[in-house]
Amino acid sequence: MTCRPKAVAALAALAVAVLAGCSSGADNLPRRGLGEGTPAFKALLGDADKAMADGALADAGRKLDEARGLAPESPDLWLAIARLRLRGGEHLTALEAADRALAFGPDYGPALLLRALMVRDAHGAPDALVWFEAAREADPDNPDILAEYAATLGDSGNARGMLLAVRELAKVAPQDPRGLYFQAVLAARGQNFTLARSLLTRSGMSGRGVPSALLLDAVISLAEGNADSAAATLEGLAARQPANSRVRELLARALLEGRREGELVSRFDAEASLPEASPYLLMLVARAHERLGNRAAAAPLLARAYDGGQRGPVLLALRDGLPQPTAGVRRALWADNAGGARQQAEALRQRFPASADVAALSGDALLGAGDPRVALTAYALASEVRRPWPITRKAVWTFAHYGNGAAADLLLTRQVAGEPQTASAALMLAQRQAARGDWRRAALLVDHAIALGAGHDPGALGLRLTAARKLDERGDVVRFASLLAEVRPRSLTVR
Repeated sequence: MTCRPKAVAALAALAVAVLAGCSSGADNLPRRGLGEGTPAFKALLGDADKAMADGALADAGRKLDEARGLAPESPDLWLAIARLRLRGGEHLTALEAADRALAFGPDYGPALLLRALMVRDAHGAPDALVWFEAAREADPDNPDILAEYAATLGDSGNARGMLLAVRELAKVAPQDPRGLYFQAVLAARGQNFTLARSLLTRSGMSGRGVPSALLLDAVISLAEGNADSAAATLEGLAARQPANSRVRELLARALLEGRREGELVSRFDAEASLPEASPYLLMLVARAHERLGNRAAAAPLLARAYDGGQRGPVLLALRDGLPQPTAGVRRALWADNAGGARQQAEALRQRFPASADVAALSGDALLGAGDPRVALTAYALASEVRRPWPITRKAVWTFAHYGNGAAADLLLTRQVAGEPQTASAALMLAQRQAARGDWRRAALLVDHAIALGAGHDPGALGLRLTAARKLDERGDVVRFASLLAEVRPRSLTVR
């Protein structure tokens, strides 16, 4: 069963709660039910899978209840229950079901895979590798395990390991399109965009509308100088994933590179006014204003971009396509109705106590209502299931803002180690290292962020220039001063 951290009064203890995750399997494995493997049991699991695929979750639950009567200790059953709970947003009880599947089948590859995915969501790619390796050992010819293992190696920064796993996938399942897709990812990371395009096209995944493949398609289009094609792809993807900040920033970049400044300002000017706006988005909107001749609008945006951009993580934007509960809480916060936002979030918590998404939304409402301690408790609960960068960023900001810098540093360091491909996290950690005078580490972190694509961020380049001066790296001083001059729009003084 999953062991949940307990909420405590002190913020320092809450840091441990956000970081912690613990589970233990049953010591004595009970016997499985006599019905496992029978045609009736298999038919019920098959019917439940079909019902889930059709969105009939209640019907799937009834089928699994019947199956549980036949074989209550089947790992297949508990794996299906875990998947059903995930589909229904019951993330915390899904963890428990996955642990039960492993208690009844410690070497059951599909259950190990699901647990590996859960660990990756909650603790990052490096911590999940041991789970993927156990799944791979238990079921070496399972293409799903090999594909997710390859992706996790890539997210950990191990390109060679990823390539080896992709080759294994190609041997086991030569027709699996993910093999070609992962090779396209590796080629793009190596700046070989012609090869990346060829591999991605051969995979067929972008043509089928797979979001990750569409994002890669847009990245390749930008690298090839085809900004309009990238923008068209990203427009559709942003409509499907309205809360995906990376997609929105790439769309803004594509509009700017396509000389569509008016569209960029129309779409992103309001978002650039928010505290959550990244320095990169601020810089893009500032450049668009400057090209349109509106220096008065451009200058303050650029000033914020150079100053790090973000003031606080709470007041998040209202966007088309957001789920109604999320939009409702954000709308209340925007209207300065913190009490109403808190009431809405609490009502959702009462209805969906096992939902990590609701716990995260509750944290936003509580933080907006000025209750950081309870907000961090909610974020800690959400982090048992997944700890994406937006949640961690808010928790880091809260710890730092309310005087617990050590907890903020610990949480941020774990985030960067767990998700090394997140440039904005590396930049935030670099800023904290710079604030304490550790310019060497700050420089390394900024270099890593720039390698991930933050080379157009004036805040990143400005920090790296300062680090070069502090470290007396004269060659880097000249290089980063030149790069900074290239990305900074000219003549932005308000007149």
